[in-house]
Amino acid sequence: MANIKSQKKRNLTNEKARLRNVAVRSEVKTLIRNVSEAVATADKEKATDALRLASKKLDKAVSKGVLHKKNAANRKSAIAKKVNAL
Repeated sequence: MANIKSQKKRNLTNEKARLRNVAVRSEVKTLIRNVSEAVATADKEKATDALRLASKKLDKAVSKGVLHKKNAANRKSAIAKKVNAL
């Protein structure tokens, strides 16, 4: 455990950020799973809506620094490929 006051404060902010990042990553995974499920049921309209929402959340995660830009691009490309195959 840190003895320095500023480091104690920094540990608190790091924990808050970590919890926020975990929540965002979890939400992104859920949205990607929703796209996959819609594709599995061959529901083009539902899959397109899920793709739009997932892409938006992926971009938001990049802007917040939770995901790397290229990681989000790869994920968006993969789910878009699945939807376009319908």
